[in-house]
Amino acid sequence: MTKVILRGCNGRMGQVITEIAENDAGIEIVAGIDLVDQGKNPYPVFGHLIDCDVPADVVIDFSSPKGLTELLTTCVERKLATVICTTGFSNEQIAEIEQAADKIAVLRSANMSLGINTLSKLAAAAAAIFAEAGFDIELVERHHNKKLDAPSGTALILADSINNELGGSYHYVYDRSGRREVRDTKEIGISAVRGGTIVGEHEIIFAGRDEVIELKHTAYSRSVFATGAVQAAKFLAGKPAGMYDMNAVVGK
Repeated sequence: MTKVILRGCNGRMGQVITEIAENDAGIEIVAGIDLVDQGKNPYPVFGHLIDCDVPADVVIDFSSPKGLTELLTTCVERKLATVICTTGFSNEQIAEIEQAADKIAVLRSANMSLGINTLSKLAAAAAAIFAEAGFDIELVERHHNKKLDAPSGTALILADSINNELGGSYHYVYDRSGRREVRDTKEIGISAVRGGTIVGEHEIIFAGRDEVIELKHTAYSRSVFATGAVQAAKFLAGKPAGMYDMNAVVGK
């Protein structure tokens, strides 16, 4: 059984991970890290990872970029594998994560969903076939009306996966309102929709002559990201030092 320390255990995602872990015989959350112990978790809670003396295999970080140095330093000292689900890191912090990966196993992903990461692989494989046949490629992403960024980071992950498969020969077009020209065959159109409480939808369209192929992922709740984090922790336990991503998890 994989023993996990959960950083950010009192947050919304931390609580979902706690619930999922309670119903998964392959994993156990043995301690949590958060500002205060609210008494709602079935494990001890510490204010800082450095204060936690509970033996574990992996740390799942679903908190914030703050305290990254403490997280990585402690994990390196204790040889704890680390699943980093947090986003918004600076370039300096990303470099810090990569340096830690020289000494411990680190898995970092902007999207922890098993479905999205599998879709990324499927989209790349499809693009290798359809692009050569002259199909146009479009991405449409839909999110709730509170989301600030557009396009979503996940849409860019999918576009990059496709473009990498095609040798980086495509460019991205985000807005056609100021254009009056025929669509470039070497572009990937990315459109963003914002409304209501949509958790997240990502659709990839391959449009050819007289036929259209669509690949789509819909997230109905944020638990899909928690499920991915749990699977990532089980995957990462016992792995040698290095930088991993969710492609390693879905492709194992």
